[in-house]
Amino acid sequence: MIIRMEKYNEGAGWKHPRETMKKEKNRNSFSGSIGFVLAAAGSAVGLGNIWRFPYLAAKDGGGLFLVMYLILAVTFGFTLLTTEIAIGRKTKQSPLTAYSKIRKKWGFLGVIACLVPMIIMPYYSVIGGWVVKYFIAYLTGDGGNAAKEGYFTDYIAGEWQPILMMVIFLGVVAFIIYRGVNKGIESSSKVIMPVLLLLVIGIAIFSMTIHYTDADGVTRTGMDGFWIYVIPDLKGLTVKGFFTVLLDAMGQLFFSLSVAMGIMIAYGSYVKDDANLGKSINQIEIFDTAVAFLAGVMIIPAVYTFMGKEGMAAYGPSLMFVSLPKVFDAMGKIGNVVGCLFFAMVLFAALTSAVSVMEAVVSSLMDQFHMSRTKATVVETAIALVGGIVVCLGYNKLYFDIALPNGSHAQMLDILDYISNNCLMPVVAIGTCILIGWIVKPGVIIEEVEKSGCRFGRKKLYVVMVKYIAPVLLVILLLKSLGILTVI
Repeated sequence: MIIRMEKYNEGAGWKHPRETMKKEKNRNSFSGSIGFVLAAAGSAVGLGNIWRFPYLAAKDGGGLFLVMYLILAVTFGFTLLTTEIAIGRKTKQSPLTAYSKIRKKWGFLGVIACLVPMIIMPYYSVIGGWVVKYFIAYLTGDGGNAAKEGYFTDYIAGEWQPILMMVIFLGVVAFIIYRGVNKGIESSSKVIMPVLLLLVIGIAIFSMTIHYTDADGVTRTGMDGFWIYVIPDLKGLTVKGFFTVLLDAMGQLFFSLSVAMGIMIAYGSYVKDDANLGKSINQIEIFDTAVAFLAGVMIIPAVYTFMGKEGMAAYGPSLMFVSLPKVFDAMGKIGNVVGCLFFAMVLFAALTSAVSVMEAVVSSLMDQFHMSRTKATVVETAIALVGGIVVCLGYNKLYFDIALPNGSHAQMLDILDYISNNCLMPVVAIGTCILIGWIVKPGVIIEEVEKSGCRFGRKKLYVVMVKYIAPVLLVILLLKSLGILTVI
């Protein structure tokens, strides 16, 4: 056996071969490409796909948004996804420590990248608890009450039930993480993801077959809503409107692909060196884009059929927990079954995403502070639990309402979401592009992707995107999120 000296970078210094081999031997890894793809796709397929993608598609001209999203997915999204996964595999480190392995002075970027999932986990667990509540409601035949006015607001304003549901959701996530990469993350993904995909496809097909006649005698069908969704609406499109669609699609990619939050670096660190990285990345892109599209097929035709175009303006919690229960109620007896299947699907999506968010933090604690997986899981669960309780109380005892720089009004959950998604994630993505594009050069990533003779088909595109186009788009997105750029 030939033992080669390995040099990560000038900042990290030389690594003794035995030290490197021991570290890589002790680190868990996915058993194969399928496990990695399903876990990464599970992270990508989350609430952002379900409650944000359909709204943006409906708002931004249907097919126009879809085309823009697809173009950005295979260029902008591909660039960020490739970079983070390659960084993870090359360094065999979590986000907190990976950047310092690439270039020592850039370790601060790892700190920011680790802060993102640490901030996200508490409020994502709260939302996961909401999903658990609605799933139980439909499972027990109580879906009719869930459709009543004030049901959702009364629930989240409660003092103990939201906390209990949050604890249940967080406990399941923590248990999967405690089980480890193979027995926990990979095993659960191999079960959950196929079931999730079947549910998404099934509900999407059903959504296109429904019809409804309102009190005015107007009949609307699911297929009418489907065509609104997929056919581009260019009527009245301006330059400002075009850039709005572009930035909306780009912002959605952060939610959809789980980039700029350390997750893909953590998952990349568990990928074996002989795995075909390029092929796996292509599969993750396809899986995520397909599910995002199908989320729109599930929701937009159904909402349009029973609530008209006015109903399509809802998004976020109001879409999932207010508008859709009314849609299920309007379906009659079958509505409770459809609602149960829908929230089961949402629960699976939320679980796989939450698992990836927690793993990014747990793996960072393990690498930086040499904690055992058990101890790191307990620490992160405790942090998420305390933060989750505070978020829950933000709707009753700790309630407040403030204006954010982007013009929206926010409570505790919204503030955490704004800080993580609108501020820190673009900063991480910009920093990553500068580090890879201009400091260490794209060849570092290209070499990692082409390891073991694998082909990197979009090599030239990657170089142009990571050096020039992606940083510019990200700066524009950040300035717009901060309320500084208002002309577009």
